[in-house]
Amino acid sequence: MRSLRLEAFAAFETIPMPTLQDEEWRRTDVRGLRLTEVVPFTQPASPVASISNLPTDLQQQPVSGDQTGGLLVQQDVANVFATLGANFAEKGVIFCDLATAAREHGELVQHYFAKAVPANYSKFSALNTAFWSGGVFLYVPRGVEVGLPLQAVTWLSQDGLSNFSHTVIVAEPDSDVVLIDQWSSPTFEKQAVSANVQEVFVGQGARVRYITLQEWGRHVWNFSINRAQLSRDSSYNSLVVAFGGRFHKANVETALQGPGAFGEMLGVLFGNQRQFFDHHTLQDHQAPHTTSDLLYKGALTDQARSVFSGLIHARKVAQKTDAIQTNRNLLLSDNSRADSIPNLEIEANDLRCTHAATVAPVDEEQMFYLRTRGLNEADAKRVIVEGFFEPVLERIPLAGVAERLRQTISAKIGD
Repeated sequence: MRSLRLEAFAAFETIPMPTLQDEEWRRTDVRGLRLTEVVPFTQPASPVASISNLPTDLQQQPVSGDQTGGLLVQQDVANVFATLGANFAEKGVIFCDLATAAREHGELVQHYFAKAVPANYSKFSALNTAFWSGGVFLYVPRGVEVGLPLQAVTWLSQDGLSNFSHTVIVAEPDSDVVLIDQWSSPTFEKQAVSANVQEVFVGQGARVRYITLQEWGRHVWNFSINRAQLSRDSSYNSLVVAFGGRFHKANVETALQGPGAFGEMLGVLFGNQRQFFDHHTLQDHQAPHTTSDLLYKGALTDQARSVFSGLIHARKVAQKTDAIQTNRNLLLSDNSRADSIPNLEIEANDLRCTHAATVAPVDEEQMFYLRTRGLNEADAKRVIVEGFFEPVLERIPLAGVAERLRQTISAKIGD
C-alpha cells in the first residue's frame, strides 16, 4: 500500500489540473478549488459500542433503519462503529473499512484495489489512491445471498477536513448483495475536498445493487469516480444521488464484459442556490447480448447548474446490444441552467441503441390544470417536481432510501 500511495502521488503531481480547454471539462470550472489547503487526515475518533453513543446528528444519517444486514460508520477518517449479521459473517461475507481489510485480508485487497479505477485514471483518482483513508471493503463469497441491505456512512465533523474514501465491492459468482454508501456533513466555513473512488466487481450470475448518496455540506467540492465491471449473466443496479456539496463532478461507468450482462444506471440530482453538478456516464458494451438502461433526472432552481454527458459505446464484438440512455432536466427558475450531451459510439452492426435528452421549465399547462383543481402555485409546483422524480424513485426497491429521497426533494422545493 505504501508503494501504491507513493506511485499515485507521483502520478498526481504529473497529471495536470483539468482546464476549460479539456473536452470533458469544457463546462466545468475548477479554478476555485484550492488543493494546497487540503487537510487529508486528523486525530481519529474513538470507536463506540453502540450507535446510540455516536453524535446525535450522526445517529440520524443511516437510511436503512432496522432493516439492515450490517452497518459501517466512519467519522472523519476513522471507523467508529461496525456491525454485520452473524449469519452473513458465518457464510464468509467481509464488510469492514478498507484499512482493516488491508491488514486482515491483504491478498484479496491486493487483487482488486485500484484495478477497475487505476491511480492514473485522472488527477483526482491519483489523489484518492495517494491519500485514501477509511473507505469500505465488501466481499461476498460464491452463492451467498445477503438478504438485507448493508450500509456505510461517512461523516465529516471538522471544519476544513477533506475526505478520500475508497469503496471496493467484490461479488463472487451467483452471489446477491445490496450496499448503500452515504457521505454527509454539516456546512462549514473552510473549503473541503472529497475525492472518492468506488470499484465494483460483479461475478458471473451475481446480482449487485449499489446506491451512493451524496449529502455533503455546501463547503465541499466532490469528485467521484464509480466504475463497475460485469461478468457473464450478471446484474448490476446503480443509483447515484447528488443533493449536497458546492461542486459535484462524477464519472459513472458500467463495463459489460460478459455475454448476458445487464446494467441499470439511475441518477437523481437537485440543485439550488449556486450548486454545480457534472455527471459523465459510460455504458461500455464489451460483449454480445448485453443490456444497459440509464435514466438520470435532475431539477434545478435559483442559480444552480448541471452538466450531463453520457456515452453508449458498443464495441465491434458487442452484437445484439440493447442500450437505452435518457436524461431529463427540469428548470425551476430563470437563472438555472442544464446542459445535456448524449453520445453514441457504435462499432457493431446488429443492435439497438437509443438516447434522449430534455431540458425544460415547468409545463404551464400542467400548472394551470393543478391551479384549476384548487392548488396554490407553490403546491402545484411541488406536485409537478415530485411527479417528475417518481419514475426513478419507484424503481428503487428499498423503501427507506426512496422515502429519504422524497423528503430531501420536498425540502429542497421549499428552500
